[in-house]
Amino acid sequence: MAFDSKDTAAFKDVWVFCEQRDGEIMSISHQLLSEGRKLADDLGANLCGVLLGSGLAEEDIKSLGGYGADKVYNIDHELLKVYTTDGYTKAICDIVEDKKPEIVLFGATTLGRDLAPRCAARLHTGLTADCTHLDVDVEKYKAFLKTTSTIDVDNTEFEENTNLKMTRPAFGGHLMATIICPRFRPQMSTVRPGVMQTQAFDEAQAAKVEIENYAVELTADDIHVDVQAVEKTAKKLVDLIGADVIVSVGRGISKDPEKGIAIAQELADALGGVVGSSRACVDAGYISQDHQVGQTGKTVHPKIYIALGISGAIQHKAGMQDSECIIAVNKNEDAPIFEVASYGIVGDLFSVGPMLTESVKAILANK
Repeated sequence: MAFDSKDTAAFKDVWVFCEQRDGEIMSISHQLLSEGRKLADDLGANLCGVLLGSGLAEEDIKSLGGYGADKVYNIDHELLKVYTTDGYTKAICDIVEDKKPEIVLFGATTLGRDLAPRCAARLHTGLTADCTHLDVDVEKYKAFLKTTSTIDVDNTEFEENTNLKMTRPAFGGHLMATIICPRFRPQMSTVRPGVMQTQAFDEAQAAKVEIENYAVELTADDIHVDVQAVEKTAKKLVDLIGADVIVSVGRGISKDPEKGIAIAQELADALGGVVGSSRACVDAGYISQDHQVGQTGKTVHPKIYIALGISGAIQHKAGMQDSECIIAVNKNEDAPIFEVASYGIVGDLFSVGPMLTESVKAILANK
């Protein structure tokens, strides 16, 4: 049967594109599988991972089951060893047209942001980018149809026609927009790394996950770019998403940026954490972009987030407000950062920061 994105009843199951780099599966794949598990349970559907590459270890493929996947489609091809937009798009679209998933999730990584829109355009469906929340709500779907159709909504079965509610920041982060794709399938979205919580690894589920080796017809003529290997940068980028403790600096360090960053680094070192930053410091050139937390940086949820001299613009709060414990230091007692802080200290970061570091060191020394 020919692929028809408007035939919504023909689509089922929740899929996650599982990104890998040099044979290593990225953590965003585990996050999306964990979230996809919830969606699949709500829909009474299967959760499937889709893995593209060449010569991937069976143990790594099975590991996707440990994060919730019922099934993994393993597409192994020499031309998929290195990512190319043409090769990956053809492989994804071929299997989607064949298997017809209802939902496909991608990570909003550099790779995912390139691949997802190309697939959506080729499959003639919609794509919601940079989502921060996903869920399914049958009742809201019914309410939507009552305003757009003449069918008897109250006496119609909706189990196979529920919409994915895809929520993302809009208007510079000042509003949260919830978007649905009611007339086309699959429903597709990209999700920012660090937004979704990763579930605990389930060894039993990993052992019983079903693996289907899916063959695609792919030749060199399908790929119109020549990818050349480049040396990896010698600079080690900060791992904000994987950090349990983040000490971030903001515009408050502007009177002495070097000293302000040094204070944050000393506190982070004492706590075994890393240094983050608001966009203001990155734009001013005080610190590199890989330290940036917020809507245009990284979304994080560490155990402890310390904000030194950060006012708390909504764009920054969107990237850190789900942290387990937030400690804010700011001279302005009315700073918006205090609205989301677990603990607030009104004071100068250049004085309070070193005091916090000494207190931490003293406590650890007595353990």
